[in-house]
Amino acid sequence: MKKFLIKTALYTVLILIALELLVRALHLYTEDPPRFIDEYGVEKRVPGHNGYAVTGNRNQNFSEFNINSSGFNSYREYTPTKEDFEIALIGDSFIEGFHQDYDESTGKKIEIALDTVEVYEYGYAGYDLANQMHLINAYQDQFELIDEIIIYLNYESDLNRGVYEPNKQRIAMLRSTVFKIRDNIKLLAYGSKIGIVDPIKNLITGKAFQDTEQGYETNKIEIPERKEKEYLENFKSLVSLYGFDKCKTTILLDSRKTSESFLEYCDENNIKYLDFAPTFESSKKPVTLIYDHHWNNHGRELIASVISNYMMSREVSQDCQ
Repeated sequence: MKKFLIKTALYTVLILIALELLVRALHLYTEDPPRFIDEYGVEKRVPGHNGYAVTGNRNQNFSEFNINSSGFNSYREYTPTKEDFEIALIGDSFIEGFHQDYDESTGKKIEIALDTVEVYEYGYAGYDLANQMHLINAYQDQFELIDEIIIYLNYESDLNRGVYEPNKQRIAMLRSTVFKIRDNIKLLAYGSKIGIVDPIKNLITGKAFQDTEQGYETNKIEIPERKEKEYLENFKSLVSLYGFDKCKTTILLDSRKTSESFLEYCDENNIKYLDFAPTFESSKKPVTLIYDHHWNNHGRELIASVISNYMMSREVSQDCQ
């Protein structure tokens, strides 16, 4: 019996080592560059990290990321000037773009279309509108030099609060021993990605850590009237706290997922929004990843074309007063 237990333990260890080596060799695990909260209270990535984000259990989506000195996934540094024309593209994981090679991002596609423009992508998984408005306010010296600001708004998830508070609990959890072990043992990282270790993670931490990201839905939604009022009040609160430069700020949204009352409020108060729903609806090809529902390369091309066409029409119309 003793020999059986020893052999079983030995074989188990050897199998786990073999699986660890296999996961590393095939790069089945995803890498998540570390996060932190800077001196301005902005949550972002630790600069200088690069690697590969993996989606699916068989490397169904394998893309390279690069965290620049500003703490965001981008192939360029953010150095706005009065002389050049810059666009800030702000949002959550859809803008962060870990599902696409960083040098083929939505921002890069916009730059190619507009030729003489630089696009700064302030994307971070988990950002809501409070994060985004705080970011603009915190880096106001930088944003004063930026010519156009595009804020991606996922109406369903981005208006749940009217005041910004940094998520220190999330950062502390990610720096905990449990998550450090997970990140260093690639078999655990892979198991966590595909959900195998969730029961163990729940037992140790009390609850599983999840970003506040939701898969992208293309169908219309119905939002309770109570929620619509709450979201609108939160929006008003954020605008009151941080201001809203109506001259150079535009909200990027999908009208199929946004309430009519919110759109009407924007119209009544001269808040510009850019609706990409018609473009997505007319597409004959899928606009999202099959297994993840973030925008695929085609979806990002469409988003880039919507923004590029809008920027060219803005240059012609000169409607900013």
